[in-house]
Amino acid sequence: MKRLNLKWAAACLIATGALSTAAPVLAAEEQFVPLLVYRTGSFAPLGIPWADGKLDYLKLVNARDGGVNGVKITYEECETAYATDRGVECYERLKGKSGGASGFDTQSTGITFAVTDKAIVDKVPVETMGYGLSQSVDGSVFEWNFPLLGTYWTAADVMIQDIAKKEGGMDKLKGKKIALVYHDSPYGKEPIALLQKRAAKEGFELLLYPVTAPGVEQKSTWLQIRQSRPAYVLLWSAGIMTPTAIREAQATGYPRDKMYAIWWAGSEGDVKDLGAVAKGYNAITIHNSAAQGKVYEDLKKFVYDKGQGSDASGTSTLGTIAHTRGMMISMLQVEAIRTAQEKFGKGKHMTPEQVRWGFENLNLSQERLNELGFGDIMRPVKTSCSNHMGDDWARIVQWDGKDFKVVSDWYQSDKAITGPLVKEAAEKYAKEKNITPRKCEG
Repeated sequence: MKRLNLKWAAACLIATGALSTAAPVLAAEEQFVPLLVYRTGSFAPLGIPWADGKLDYLKLVNARDGGVNGVKITYEECETAYATDRGVECYERLKGKSGGASGFDTQSTGITFAVTDKAIVDKVPVETMGYGLSQSVDGSVFEWNFPLLGTYWTAADVMIQDIAKKEGGMDKLKGKKIALVYHDSPYGKEPIALLQKRAAKEGFELLLYPVTAPGVEQKSTWLQIRQSRPAYVLLWSAGIMTPTAIREAQATGYPRDKMYAIWWAGSEGDVKDLGAVAKGYNAITIHNSAAQGKVYEDLKKFVYDKGQGSDASGTSTLGTIAHTRGMMISMLQVEAIRTAQEKFGKGKHMTPEQVRWGFENLNLSQERLNELGFGDIMRPVKTSCSNHMGDDWARIVQWDGKDFKVVSDWYQSDKAITGPLVKEAAEKYAKEKNITPRKCEG
């Protein structure tokens, strides 16, 4: 009798298993976003708020919207410490996870250089908002790279434009000295080509001062600056290199209002501990640093009030310029996924190739930015096959001893300068890598 019961029970289990196989419980669709970060190392003062902002916005999309048209965003941080080899390791480990990564914001020009060739083969988009390879604006050659909103050539050109405005015109730059103090890495070297073109055209002398990483030893650099007495100093730094440069400028008597910093050296974390020492310090920004926008109200309501914010204290990075920029990066990532869904199917997981199409067809109007809560923070952006950047708008902010204040109107880079540079560098890259440029209609 027992043997019969056991056989019957086994038959029931088999039947139940067969039924389970025939009618599985379907899992909800998910979309994976890898988060390369550097919360450690010499760039951490910039990397922490940047990473917090990226993560906070993804949390907000899940909490407020239930994901992207019902598709939940999943994510995983991978610490690079700004080291290229570690960044490549993160890329390799995460690129195929959960049906394929939706795109990598590498947070590093060096890592971007290293993974660009890999992305072509792996067919994974690389988002570099405000950094990366400046020539990757050309989408006909760089199919998988998206330097959205602006490049380092944008930044360098706008800096020169603002300096010229202060001096009374471009012709007033002739004969002047302008120095570039830069992190001696691919990141720091990116603006040199643009500045050399501008120097040749406008007649000013460009002085180059590389600083060895991590940038805590700059005394000899600033002693040279005191001796050469440039009219202006452009600073391409990040992390601990930034306050070090400002302190050395003070020590050698160089006026901070004659300094112009790249956007990664222009957040509150760079100057708050310096206070009045940094007063007058200028920085360029690709968004309106005077505003936070409705997105912060939503972030407080749906994430921070529930104790789920990335910045546990709720005070140190939330609302800073770098945190806002981190949220912008994730917002553009999410909108690329949403744009892809409009073509390939709402409520579905998008492949990396489909997300790439979304990045290439972004069209964030003022109305849409208002809906997203970013209407006061940034300008509209529209990408295409040939233009993977969109319009590049930038402006100048200045530290008044307590806060950054907007002190200029919006600028755009001079396409008569940047256009030929992009074309020349993209063509050179295509030739070196044996890439046949795509035919783009727009």
